Amino acid sequence: MSTPTPAHGVPGAPGRGHASVQRLAQLGLVVNALLAVVKLVAGLLGNAYALVADAIESSIDMVGSLVVWGGLRIASRDPDERYPFGYGRAEAIAGAVVGALMLGAAAGISIEAIAEIRTPHDAPAPWTLGVLVLVIVIKELLAKRVLKASEATGSVAVAADAWHHRADAITSAAAFIGISVALIGGPGWEPADDWAALVAAGVITVNALLLFRTAAHDLMDGAPARTVQEDVAQAALSTDGVLAIEKLKIRKSGMAYYVDIHVQADPTMSLHDAHILSGCVKTAIRARIPSAAGVLIHMEPYEPVHAPAGTRELGTRPAPREGT
Repeated sequence: MSTPTPAHGVPGAPGRGHASVQRLAQLGLVVNALLAVVKLVAGLLGNAYALVADAIESSIDMVGSLVVWGGLRIASRDPDERYPFGYGRAEAIAGAVVGALMLGAAAGISIEAIAEIRTPHDAPAPWTLGVLVLVIVIKELLAKRVLKASEATGSVAVAADAWHHRADAITSAAAFIGISVALIGGPGWEPADDWAALVAAGVITVNALLLFRTAAHDLMDGAPARTVQEDVAQAALSTDGVLAIEKLKIRKSGMAYYVDIHVQADPTMSLHDAHILSGCVKTAIRARIPSAAGVLIHMEPYEPVHAPAGTRELGTRPAPREGT
């Protein structure tokens, strides 16, 4: 099973992505509401608890889409005096809340499924399989579309929403298998769809824990993928006047990155020129990574022989050839 984390590439500027992902969250909300009603009615009329469990999961999906939508709306606010680094963390918090909702849904489904297994009941109606096929197709298409958006924006909340949709498709597939076994097996196999609901609960639990891990990584200022760090380092080193870099730190907040980098330059450079150079480095980094919302440049003299103990030179500019 793939880990439900957003891609660690370099997303575009955060402002351009918030509007589109909010629309996707709204679409997910509408789809989940409609599917929850369809599955609940079909499950009750067709005597299929796996479908009822699926309807419960869709209801949680609906609440999850609301949470994601709210988190994205908050994260899109501009920084202010109260939150000078912006509201990007709201996305990771939304992802953690969605994970908690998924755990709650898994627990409720498991408890009810066990009760149904212990209680004799009739086999599900065959027509419920058609309902499940429709649900699987819709939810998988929606999951792929939202996952694509999460890869483009790097949003944890959007990735959580995508995997919530995929978890719903997986639970529907489990329900399809369980009901099919109950119908093919005949008398004595009626609880098969209830066992399918238990399997679905397990899938939901695993995905919820993975979402928690992703959200915790961002909330605890975990380092981004090495490719992002390399892009920042290369952008800084490619700037004329930069001789070396060290102490590169990058953290992610929502769709935005915040960079803290120490740049080494000619020790005889004036303060004015060093200030100009730091601005050039900042421009180069933002050109390479448009989602770098904050770039803090520390200018230092280039003294590799006398580098303080415990520091590490991350990169140096290639020496010019003789005669150039």
